[in-house]
Amino acid sequence: MIDLAPLRRSRDFRLIVGGQLLSTLGTQLTAVAVPYQVFRITGSSLDVGLVSLAQLVPLLVCSLYGGSVIDAVDRRRLLVAVGLLMAASSAGLGVNADLGPALWPLFVAPAFTAGLAGFASPARNAMVPRLVGLADVPTAAAMFQALYQFGSVVGPAVGGLLLAGAGVHFVYWADVAGYGAAVAAAWAIAPQPPDAHAPRPGLRSIIEGFAYVRSRQEILGAYVIDIDAMVFGMPRALFPALALRVFKGGARTLGFLYSSVGVGALLGALTTGWVTRVRRQGLAVTAAVLAWGAAITAFGLVHYLPVALVLLAVAGWADVISAVFRNTIIQLSVPDRLRGRLQGFQIGVVQGGPRLGDLEAGGVASAVGIEASIVSGGALCILGALVISRALPRFRKVTLDPSTTTAPS
Repeated sequence: MIDLAPLRRSRDFRLIVGGQLLSTLGTQLTAVAVPYQVFRITGSSLDVGLVSLAQLVPLLVCSLYGGSVIDAVDRRRLLVAVGLLMAASSAGLGVNADLGPALWPLFVAPAFTAGLAGFASPARNAMVPRLVGLADVPTAAAMFQALYQFGSVVGPAVGGLLLAGAGVHFVYWADVAGYGAAVAAAWAIAPQPPDAHAPRPGLRSIIEGFAYVRSRQEILGAYVIDIDAMVFGMPRALFPALALRVFKGGARTLGFLYSSVGVGALLGALTTGWVTRVRRQGLAVTAAVLAWGAAITAFGLVHYLPVALVLLAVAGWADVISAVFRNTIIQLSVPDRLRGRLQGFQIGVVQGGPRLGDLEAGGVASAVGIEASIVSGGALCILGALVISRALPRFRKVTLDPSTTTAPS
């Protein structure tokens, strides 16, 4: 089972985890409500994909620039400021739901929040090695995955019920409350000042981060293989259409589709006590991505909801294992003065990849059908993972021991 020792040893880590848990629950509620509203207004899976595309540019720009800011400022203060702005964005969605809803806020507010996530998530992740120590980085990564996946399970399932009962406006205001809890937790931790040698934020700082990634094939591989998995193998933009047209359900079925990935991922995260004993992290990531692609391919071939949910759960399990090992590779291979920038790049990949995947899935589904979109995407994911593993041998062969590794200078 997952090791909870870092929570016992670090008060500040407990605060960050607790605040993030409540924030994640609210965010996952909104992640169900926005595409559901868009699909109800337009009836188009492509429009659902375009909502994600609208979030892509601000996410990528802010995660690139945000990483350079994170390395140059107090990370705690940055978390507080960004959390307040994210709460205001969700409040805007709540007001729109109360007054309308109009379609354009469902594009604008999530895009604004996505940009802010380019600051918040890298700042939080960059603090982890200081809070728990390098030896506990894999365990902390597993905890954050368990936390996120718990929100992914509970949030969409509850979101589907709330959409059908209390209404979409209640979902958005619950998200506001979650952000408030995260802000309070961040305010209560110790200051997180920048490294004494951190450069000023800006283009030169960003270029330095990219140069470091290019020089380290193991880090580059961790980014690229996740892009492959999410762009080709993430069919979530098709979930509203699957719920309503293939599985003949409604908001509850949609909630179960979203949460089933999280069920498998949560089970995987809660049973990650073994990950600290794995030394071939690159090979483990490759195997996990292959398992993800195989499960998604099979998911596209079935029309019986219980079997479909099980396959999505298997995919979620594979995804969380991949995430834990990718985070371990990146955190243990980066000096603290660069950690914010590389975490910014990682957030751009982790959150930008699925949004490109939404566009790919929605576009292909509009051209050739829902099932063909899912199956072809899963197959391309498998092919891409094999090519990446072959092309980047230092990534495939990377071997790290968290108990003895020291951060590079």
